Amino acid sequence: MLKEDFDTLVPRTGDFNRRTFVRTAVGSGFAAAVLPVSGQTVIKTDSTGLVTGEVMIDVAGYKMPAYRAAPAGRTGLPVVLVISEIFGVHEYIADVARRFAKAGYLAIAPELFVRQGDASSYGEVGKLIAEVISKVPDAQVMADLDACVAWAKAEGADTRKTGITGFCWGGRITWMYAAHNPAVKAGVAWYGRLVGTASPLSPKHPVDVTGQLHGAVLGLYGEKDTGIPLDTVERMKAALATGSAAARQSEFVIYPEAPHAFHADYRPSYRKEAADDGWQRCLAWFKAKGVA
Repeated sequence: MLKEDFDTLVPRTGDFNRRTFVRTAVGSGFAAAVLPVSGQTVIKTDSTGLVTGEVMIDVAGYKMPAYRAAPAGRTGLPVVLVISEIFGVHEYIADVARRFAKAGYLAIAPELFVRQGDASSYGEVGKLIAEVISKVPDAQVMADLDACVAWAKAEGADTRKTGITGFCWGGRITWMYAAHNPAVKAGVAWYGRLVGTASPLSPKHPVDVTGQLHGAVLGLYGEKDTGIPLDTVERMKAALATGSAAARQSEFVIYPEAPHAFHADYRPSYRKEAADDGWQRCLAWFKAKGVA
């Protein structure tokens, strides 16, 4: 998206509402449920030197859209899967992918809700969760992410260096996928739910799969996150201590006074100091664990 287009989409006055929302492709615009966004805090990472945009990834014959960003003209790149919040792959997630590309990664942000509905079009969070998110099976997500890794390998990436990171809903998926795929060297989970009630679509949760973790996970959580109480973090720490070798290498960073979604620069929950520190820790974690 060109700067002038972005300025039109997110007016500097902050007067950004559903009348100005236009989604033309994966990674463009903002999901309706997060509007209005703050035009003063949205980070914009340019695409200079990158190849970016929508790609279609084959999942057993189904074409799943994803946003891809990578340094132009390079092969053998390490891979980072970028997993969205419940709002799907909108401009914020695409920008995160571009940030990883600037750091030398092939970043892939798949639209994991697309079979159940268009997450970007829902204006009410409750309705979005009830009609789309709650109907997405973990098994479907795992298969979709496996397809992303296979696609990356076919594109010439070095999938022996695969990492995963995700936000909120995607934070939980980060833990789950690190236990699912042996190709995952490391994960960084941003305020993802750790415990929950078993259901047919989500039979297990992160606290249940610490014995299967293939890649060590760095958990970045907020002290004031009302949706993820710190006692659940303590439960996860205890489970990690008796889990796999990768589980025992996993760590948490708890940011004092930070709420849920403190990395989301387009929302009032954004906390720049915690977000910046978390980002640097994320890059350092991947490098230390061989995803670089």
